[in-house]
Amino acid sequence: MKLRPRLSIAVLAAALVAGCATQPQPLQGDYNPITPRMAVDSEMSGATVRWGGRVIQVEPKENRTCFEVLSTRLNANARPYWASDDTGGRFIACRNGFYDPAVFEAGREVTFTGRIAGYEDRQIGGYSYRFPMVEADVVYLWPVREQVDVITHPAPWPWWGWW
Repeated sequence: MKLRPRLSIAVLAAALVAGCATQPQPLQGDYNPITPRMAVDSEMSGATVRWGGRVIQVEPKENRTCFEVLSTRLNANARPYWASDDTGGRFIACRNGFYDPAVFEAGREVTFTGRIAGYEDRQIGGYSYRFPMVEADVVYLWPVREQVDVITHPAPWPWWGWW
């Protein structure tokens, strides 16, 4: 059976586009390339953002849940880049519904999409900190990264071989 050239090209194009879509579907889209620190320095209310990082604490309220997050840059998959202390400040993201603090425990990686809805001043220890507030459309909890120990030295005997 001979495939038509147009059909072959369409199938190939669809496969290429699917291969390029590395971000989870709920996190795809166009967002402002600003960090929480940049949003604090200049008024950015209403901007659509995709921010992520590590959960510091979760605050369930009556009808919604708020997350305090230490922001980190995102990799190509929109997952927080975890191997760096280069942070973009802190932010608070809130979404309707209950998100269990036992699941969204401190240190878990999470990505949010939404709109900057304003700012809130809170204390971190004795320091007054201005948090950008995000009304989240998406709360994406990433699977826990498994740590793998890599052994880079040989066994304690001097010979090698299959025996």
